[in-house]
Amino acid sequence: MMVSRLARVRRTLLAAALLVPFGLVLPAAASDPAPDAAPPCRSQSDLTRFADRLTRTAQKIARKQLLTIVALGSSSTAGAGASSPAASYPSRMEARLHETLPEQPLRVLNRGVNGEDVQEMLARFEASVLSEKPDLVIWQTGTNALLRGHSLDDVRVLVTDGIARLRRLGIDVVLIDPQYAPAVLAKPHAAEMVTLLAAMAREGSADLFPRFAVMKRWHETERIPVDTFIDPDGLHMNDWGYACFGRLMADAVTEAATRPATVAAAPAVPPAFRPAP
Repeated sequence: MMVSRLARVRRTLLAAALLVPFGLVLPAAASDPAPDAAPPCRSQSDLTRFADRLTRTAQKIARKQLLTIVALGSSSTAGAGASSPAASYPSRMEARLHETLPEQPLRVLNRGVNGEDVQEMLARFEASVLSEKPDLVIWQTGTNALLRGHSLDDVRVLVTDGIARLRRLGIDVVLIDPQYAPAVLAKPHAAEMVTLLAAMAREGSADLFPRFAVMKRWHETERIPVDTFIDPDGLHMNDWGYACFGRLMADAVTEAATRPATVAAAPAVPPAFRPAP
């Protein structure tokens, strides 16, 4: 018990050291959370409600036809930091979708590959994504580009091309921005990447799941300790983080796909990412 408690303290101190330059401070209680007190996963529909209706997804649901969702991404799609493949966000999202759409045949295919950047994902678009004839592609990207210092201009060109390829085929697209984690916050262009992905979603007629803003709210508003949702590596999500993320994603997909065609959502505007002056 003492070793476990010391490990939690060390992780919290590491997270605090990385968050301080951004004006973010861990709450006092974060240093020693109650081991069995998992926080609730609260709805954040003001952030997660998609601006656009998922048209193709809605058609499959209306016709009770098999709905195919491909989760494309890198390690936080593959499930790094999770205790098992069943604890990854695509698996948790699929389980939740069976609850919210109980009569709908559907499958969620996890096409996450550890360590990949945008260019590598595009290189396997045909084999990993298009060959499955998806109705919805949920594309998580941007984090590895940040970690490796890639040009944001290159990311813009590549992601824009990928969205255009999917939209030309009539596939619904949702982008996922980087995670709110110490290793991401430490990068000088993190704010720009979050802003860039939101802009590319709007410009490409895609939707955005603002993962960064959702996770930021967990910590800054709900006062959930960082090590409750982030793995000890300071980058990847853990079982609780993936479970809540998958649940919120499934609820956003369900709402956007069952929304009346004449009802438009007000675009969600994530809180600005502003480092402390």
